Order: sequence, then C-alpha cells, then structure tokens
Amino acid sequence: MAPSHILTAFDDELKYLQRRISEMGGLAEEMVSESVSALVNTDTELAEKVIKDDLVLDEAEREIGEKAVVIIARRQPVAADLREIMGAIRIASDLERVGDMAKNTAKRVISVQGSGVPRKLAHGIEHLSELALLQLKEVLDAYTSRQADKASSIRERDDEIDAIYTSLFRELLTYMMEDPRNITSCTHLLFCAKNIERIGDHATNIAEMIYYIATGSQPQGERPKDDNSPAVGSDDL
Repeated sequence: MAPSHILTAFDDELKYLQRRISEMGGLAEEMVSESVSALVNTDTELAEKVIKDDLVLDEAEREIGEKAVVIIARRQPVAADLREIMGAIRIASDLERVGDMAKNTAKRVISVQGSGVPRKLAHGIEHLSELALLQLKEVLDAYTSRQADKASSIRERDDEIDAIYTSLFRELLTYMMEDPRNITSCTHLLFCAKNIERIGDHATNIAEMIYYIATGSQPQGERPKDDNSPAVGSDDL
C-alpha cells in the first residue's frame, strides 16, 4: 500500500483536474449565453469578448491534458482512478468544443449586423440556447456529484434540443422562401442554430462519460434523436 502522503498528493491531483473542469464548464456556459445575447442584440463588443474567451478555454484544455499525462506517468492509476483521469481529458475536449460553437456564433454577429435578427427568429434562437444551457448546467452538476442516474437522464433528453432545432430550421427556410432578401441573414442564423444544437450533443457526450466514470460501463442503447432537418453543413467542422 502506498504511503499516506503519496495518496494525499494523488487525491490533490485528481481534485485539481476536477476543479479545472468545473472552471472550464463555467466559462463555456458564460460564452454560450453571451454569444446568443450578442447575436439577438447585434452586440459586436460582446461578440468580440466571446471570441477572446475561447483562447482561455483552449489553454485550459491543453493544461488539463498535459497535467493528466503527467499524473498517469507518475501514478500509473488503474480502474476508477484511471477512468477519472481519462474522463477529465474527454470532458475537457467536449467543453473546448462547446467554446468553439459559442465562438462561431459570435463571429456571425458581424455578418448580421446590417439586417439584425427578426424578433420571432430571435425568440427561437434564445429558446434553443436555453435548452442547451440547461442541459450543459445539469451535466456539469452531474459531474460534480458523480450521479450516474442523472447523467443517464440527461442523455435520454438529447432529442428535446433536436426537435426545437428542426422546428427552427423549418421556420428559417420559410423566411427565405417568402422573401429572397432574407436569405443571407437566415443562412447565418441556420449556422448559429446548428452550433447551438451541437452544444447539446457535446453535453450528451459529457453525460455518457460521467456515466462511464461512475459505473465503469457504457450507457446502453442508442441516443434518442429527433433532428429531421436536411444536412446543411456547419462551420464547426
């Protein structure tokens, strides 16, 4: 059995990873909220802040990855401890991608600056982002508590965001068909909506990883999906 001071140091290293993940999650939530606010209010200054914050999130992911590699090399963890460390790497990657989605949305703010966002469409974007943010918040809470049942419940609700996205997608297409002058702005909004929908996918990825960390097994069954929109591509690829 390892000496107590070594076990204490190892525990401190795991807690460090957990704390950094929580910090990343808080920043990612803030970026998503601010990117949507910037979009619906055509706030270019706020959009620029989101774009700069993405650099902080990128650096945090790199730091977590490097720290995790050092811990694995030094401690040679197995079983639950190894799942904890590998889970931190995977979750950090998904949170970094959430930041990318927020950044991509923020970049579109300048593109819609001249035309603005119609109130009805803005409401749809806001509703979609509220669902995505709720899912992200709940999955970060599940990470803190290591609740496998909560993580599983979040995973089962993945289709809720997909359904709202599909509805918004169709609404945007209708606007474009009714008036060709809406095509440019609505195309930008389509990309923004897709970015937000992808945030829900990353939250579901995190939920699956939390379930694995807590139980040592993968969730059973396919994810529920309700995205019936045609493939439109995305600038997040």
